[in-house]
Amino acid sequence: MPTPASTARPPEHPPWPPGLTRVPYWVYQDPALAEAEQHRLFQGPVWNYLCLEAEIPEPGDWRTSFVGRMPVVVARTETGAIAAFENRCAHRGALICLDTAGRGAKDFTCVYHAWRYDLRGVPQSVAFGRGINGQGGMPEAFCLRDHGPRRLRVAVFCGLVFATLDPDLPDFAAWIGPEIAARIRRVLRRPVEVIGRYTQALPNNWKLYVENVKDTYHASLLHLFFATFRITRLSQGGGVIVSASGGHHASATRMPAAGPDTSYQGMRSDEPQFRLRDPRLLEVADEWGDDIQLQILSVFPGFILQQIHNSVAVRQVLPRGVAETDLHWTLLGFADDPPELRALRLRQGNLVGPAGFVSMEDGCVGGFVQRGAAAAGAAQSVIEMGGAEAVSQETRATEASVRGFWKHWRAVMGL
Repeated sequence: MPTPASTARPPEHPPWPPGLTRVPYWVYQDPALAEAEQHRLFQGPVWNYLCLEAEIPEPGDWRTSFVGRMPVVVARTETGAIAAFENRCAHRGALICLDTAGRGAKDFTCVYHAWRYDLRGVPQSVAFGRGINGQGGMPEAFCLRDHGPRRLRVAVFCGLVFATLDPDLPDFAAWIGPEIAARIRRVLRRPVEVIGRYTQALPNNWKLYVENVKDTYHASLLHLFFATFRITRLSQGGGVIVSASGGHHASATRMPAAGPDTSYQGMRSDEPQFRLRDPRLLEVADEWGDDIQLQILSVFPGFILQQIHNSVAVRQVLPRGVAETDLHWTLLGFADDPPELRALRLRQGNLVGPAGFVSMEDGCVGGFVQRGAAAAGAAQSVIEMGGAEAVSQETRATEASVRGFWKHWRAVMGL
C-alpha cells in the first residue's frame, strides 16, 4: 500500500554534482535551506550592504535596513562614527525603530515598554525599573548592560556601509579583493546624492536574481533594448572579473567599434525599425575617462553597483521567503553634478527598475525559472558557458561569475 500522505517523509536531496557546472533546482525550493541561509550565510562570514553613508550625514541620523531577514538600525553616533545594531528590543522583541529613517535622534525608545537605547544600540534605561512606590520593578540583581540587541561590525567603503556579525571576518577591502575594490572606486570616486529609490517585489528565490546579475551571457539576448540600441552586445569588447573567492564580480562592456555590427542579424534583437521618440535617453557624458559604457558589479551575497552610461545605482537583494525577494534600488547622482548631467541621469533612470526599458525582463525571468522548475527539484541547471572554472575572462560570453557565486555559496553553506 502507498504510504499515507500525512506520514510520508519527504525524500532527501540527491548529492550535489561534482564541479561548478551543475546546480540542482532544490536550492531554490527548500524552506529548511532558506532558513539555514539566514544563520550560516547572512548572519555568518559575509559583509552585508546596509545603506549609503550619505543617507545618514549628521550625528543622530539613522536608517533601517536588513541583514537577510534580520532588521537592522544604522545610525551616525555623536562622534560621527557609524553604528549598526539589530532592530529588536531586548525586552520582548519588538522593533525599536518603526520608521524607515530619521534625523537628529538622541536615543531610541521602544514603543512597547519604553526600554531606551543609545545610538549604538546599548540599553540605557527601563521604564519603571525601580517599580512604583517601592513595589514591582526589576530585581536588584538585574544588570541592564547584560542585555541588548546584537551589535554589528561596520565597514564604510567609498561611501557604502556594510556590516557583519562575524568578529573574525577580514576587513571589507581585503575580503572583496583589490580588483573588485578598484572597480568600486572607479564609479564611486565622488560624494553621492540619492536622486530616486524604489522597491521591487520579485516572485522568485533571491539566488535567482543574484545569478541573473552575474550572468553576462543573457544581457544582449533577453534585453532587446540593450541589443537594439547597442548599449551592450556580446560582439562589443569587455569581460568579467571574478574574485578569488568566486563570490564577487565586475563585468564591463566597452564602447562599440565603428562600422556595422552584423553579429545579431537574423536574431530577434535585430530590429532596425525601432526608434526612440526621445533619443536624448542614449546620450553619454564621458565622466569615467575610459571606454567602459556599462559596468555591473556585485559583492556577495546581495549587493549590486551599476553604471549604465551615466545611470548609477546600488541594489540590495533581500530574501522574503523561499520564492519571494525584495529588491531595493537607490539611484545616485554626484554632489557636484551640473544641472545638465543631473537631468541626463534622471532620464537614464528609465533604463532600470521595475518598468525600465532594460530591467523589467530581469524582474520576471527569475519567476519563470521558479515556476518552470517547480516539479524538478532533483534536476540540474547547466552553467558551462565559458568553461568549468570560476575565473576572470576577457569575454562576456561566459557564466564564470555565476559559477563563482555557487563556489562561494557552497563554501559558506558547507554543501
